Amino acid sequence: MTARRHYITTTIPYVNARPHLGFALELVQADTLARHHRHRGEQVRLLGGTDDNSLKNVLAAEAAGVDVQSFVDRNADAFAALRGPLSLSLDDFIRTSSDPRHRVGVERLWRRCAASGDLYRTPYEGLYCVGCEQFYTPAELVDGRCTEHGTEPRLVAEENWFFRLSRYADRLHRLISAGDLRIEPAARRNEVLALIEGGLHDFSVSRSHARARGWGIPVPDDPSQVVYVWWDALGNYITSLGYGTGDAAYTRWWETSERRIHLVGKGVVRFHAVYWPAMLLSAGLPLPTDILVHDYLTVGGRKISKSAGTTVDPAALVAAHGTDAVRWWLLRDVPRVGDADFTPDRLTARADADFAKGLGNLVHRVVTMVHRFRGGVLPAVGPAPATGPAPALVDACRKAPRLVDAALAGFDFRRALHAVQDIVEEANRLVDATRPWELARAERQGDAAAARRLDAVLVTLVRACRVLADELRPFVPDAAARIREQVTPVGGRVPPARPLFPRLQQDTGQT
Repeated sequence: MTARRHYITTTIPYVNARPHLGFALELVQADTLARHHRHRGEQVRLLGGTDDNSLKNVLAAEAAGVDVQSFVDRNADAFAALRGPLSLSLDDFIRTSSDPRHRVGVERLWRRCAASGDLYRTPYEGLYCVGCEQFYTPAELVDGRCTEHGTEPRLVAEENWFFRLSRYADRLHRLISAGDLRIEPAARRNEVLALIEGGLHDFSVSRSHARARGWGIPVPDDPSQVVYVWWDALGNYITSLGYGTGDAAYTRWWETSERRIHLVGKGVVRFHAVYWPAMLLSAGLPLPTDILVHDYLTVGGRKISKSAGTTVDPAALVAAHGTDAVRWWLLRDVPRVGDADFTPDRLTARADADFAKGLGNLVHRVVTMVHRFRGGVLPAVGPAPATGPAPALVDACRKAPRLVDAALAGFDFRRALHAVQDIVEEANRLVDATRPWELARAERQGDAAAARRLDAVLVTLVRACRVLADELRPFVPDAAARIREQVTPVGGRVPPARPLFPRLQQDTGQT
């Protein structure tokens, strides 16, 4: 039987500045899903990249006094370099300004939509937000300002190419309502449906060569225009697969994958759930199957943003606190719906509570007891004890994979980790209830039943630690590997216990 295939993508960020923690959230979520499906024996392709062909990037380069390509290259390298600090299992990384696959794919997509009669050129005047790279109507602004960036859009008048988005309103509404194009969570799906019901208007898909400063992909057969950055950027999901070059990867991962999954922030839902599917319908191409939407990270209640200056450098955060702590906070504390406010203290408090005091303490405790009471050698025993709290731990271990599967199918990382935490809690309850040190004392006094009971408890606890290591692999792969190593016999004995997670916060509360 052929394994299911999942094509998972992140958005590709502008490179007008270095990466921030808000984008690291999306990278870690996507990586966790990819690792989870691989762990379940399924085939996965995970794509990341950078959106280089933006006016934002041009203006930032001008402000820095650097040529655009050098500026874009430097910042794009910083995004690509997150692979190491965040332990990302990316299969591909595309840069829209320099990857030879991209331009030919964008040109092919443009020509397919033109052949469908969906592109036309017309004069236009509108309010343009450079931060969003988007035109807005006055009704979409609040006090005359863009709600994403808090800035006043500038009035732009020029002749552009437009895409007939209005032609696809009914089809998009039916696809989303039927779940053929799944948008999670439901609140975001309802927002998209309301947007469509309010009426879709054709949108501009090019910019004048002059206003774009000549930066970007020229419109096919019209060098006076540059392809609109969102049209350009959205195409990366198929151009990276060789849509324009005839690569077999396009057929394998886009046309015939069971799931084509986009992870996006709530601020770009319109582009991914309306514009992009309409472009694909126009070109006669398959649509994504899932659009999974996360909310924002904030600092002091303000959205983390390069433009707003509220940034947290993920690489620096990892250097200070470690990969495990950063990934864990992003997956354990960020809710499925609603923004999450970040502080370093919250990160360290969560890591210390769940790792140093919880998971790490449990594994250290268990391995120490195996060495203390059995010289590091695991006894040969049958099933777990039939009395006492052990069945609860065995049940938690048995249910965890199913609960994790269900939670991640619903794009709920916190709920998935609750199932893992249940194992930690039940294991600690088993230790507290059976008191292995007392069983060992009774064994020394000749109690054979206590010896058998101790053997069963120790083996049950070690098995639980192995389940923990197994189920944690998608979430914190580095930590999971250390746990697995700690409870895997070498030469017949488990390695001596060692601290797996250092405390990040001192008793004074200072990091």
